[in-house]
Amino acid sequence: MTNVLALTTPLMRQTVGFDRFNDLFESLLRDTAESFDSYPPYNIEKLGEDDYKITMAVAGFRQEDLNIVLQDGVLTVSGRTKKQEAPETVQILHRGIASRPFERTFRLADYIKVTDADLRDGLLTVSLAREVPEEKKPRLIPIKDSGAKALEGKKDKK
Repeated sequence: MTNVLALTTPLMRQTVGFDRFNDLFESLLRDTAESFDSYPPYNIEKLGEDDYKITMAVAGFRQEDLNIVLQDGVLTVSGRTKKQEAPETVQILHRGIASRPFERTFRLADYIKVTDADLRDGLLTVSLAREVPEEKKPRLIPIKDSGAKALEGKKDKK
């Protein structure tokens, strides 16, 4: 049972607002090397019943280096910096801030919409909300008591 938890934990981190296991396992069977890459680091937060937030650490990337695309229920965030040459007088002793290109995908559940994206202090925040159409929401169906009306009709005849 431990192996199942180890496999699903990284998978669950790449889905937002999901209720269907079939799609989760389908994405597990895809290229696992790409699916479990940890760059750039990110958080997924549930803010309320229908509100979510993805925060990605994208230090070194500017707004024009980042792309966010939503297509067919898949949110793709990618980044590519333009090569910047250090001046000849500067010698880099340690390069710890990664600036390699990345592409991170998140499979969104039905009716999850991107509401906002913001880049501040090296953190990219993508706000999401579940917007279920009124006709798809559950509704209470009143139950008629036909038996009571039939009994009342019999009482009136007596």
